[in-house]
Amino acid sequence: MNKTLQNVLFTTLAGAAITVSSLTYAATEIKAAFNQSDQHPQYLALEEFGKQLETATDGRYKVTIFPNALLGDQRASLELVQAGAVQMAVVANPLVENYDNTFTAIGMPFAYTGIEHQEKVFTSGVLNDLFASTKKFGFEVLTAYTAGSRNIYTKGSNVESVSDMKGQKIRVMQSNTMVEMLTCMGGTGVPMSQGEVYTAVQQGVLDGGENNEITYADMKHYEVAPYFSKTSHLMVPDLVVISDDFINSLPSDDQATIRKLAKESTVDEFAKWNAKIGSARALAEKNGATFKDVDVKQFQDSCLPLQQKLIKTDAQKELTKAINELS
Repeated sequence: MNKTLQNVLFTTLAGAAITVSSLTYAATEIKAAFNQSDQHPQYLALEEFGKQLETATDGRYKVTIFPNALLGDQRASLELVQAGAVQMAVVANPLVENYDNTFTAIGMPFAYTGIEHQEKVFTSGVLNDLFASTKKFGFEVLTAYTAGSRNIYTKGSNVESVSDMKGQKIRVMQSNTMVEMLTCMGGTGVPMSQGEVYTAVQQGVLDGGENNEITYADMKHYEVAPYFSKTSHLMVPDLVVISDDFINSLPSDDQATIRKLAKESTVDEFAKWNAKIGSARALAEKNGATFKDVDVKQFQDSCLPLQQKLIKTDAQKELTKAINELS
């Protein structure tokens, strides 16, 4: 082989090697919008999903999470996903309810008997058709994450029955449904900002509040309302959504990998949430809080009229039935 031909071959092969190398490291970035901190269980689960995806695709994809609402609030994030400006986001179930009221069935009061029931529903496959049905709105729901269960906590004593709630003024979110929920549970719902609860209980304006263990501990509400009763009355999920245009632009194998790993991340997120609950509960108990398991079904039964008011369509009824069968 003459020297000129050798030089041509060397140059060609070197160029090809550089091109292959560039392709190898030009990972497709998946930007994910998130409204909580980088210590939140959902962030940590999404971060692990990104690592798993990068490994499974030999580095072809890289998930970059933008925490603390850096890309806007959840409503804005969902709109960015629909527009394709952001590929993924974690959004609250009520935002998706605005597009399809069937989602009411997975976020209404007493949809679940507890966090174990919710995890069973989310990992059973019973929601697959519902989640895929949002494609017509420009996004697909990949999976659901828990945001924990909201429970009653009071200043006087643990609540164990509907009769124990009589006369109890409990802070609720600014929502007519939440006020109705407290009424059917036997108490009185008082809409109020979360930041006002501590002082309101301290001054006797409220008898207690309702929230998950993590917020209860973070806000130090155990100092004024040390009786925490596991009523699990509300478990509104957060949904991991992806741009329909984006995922449809990918090879079918990569689409399948993303969907598979996202569903698997739900189990990881529940585990991380439960671990966080454990540390929050330990902190509250160390400071005098008393946690009490209660018969959730009696509260659930008392709120059946509210559920019937919320669940009207055949699709909602069928999904509610499927969820109840998994309890």
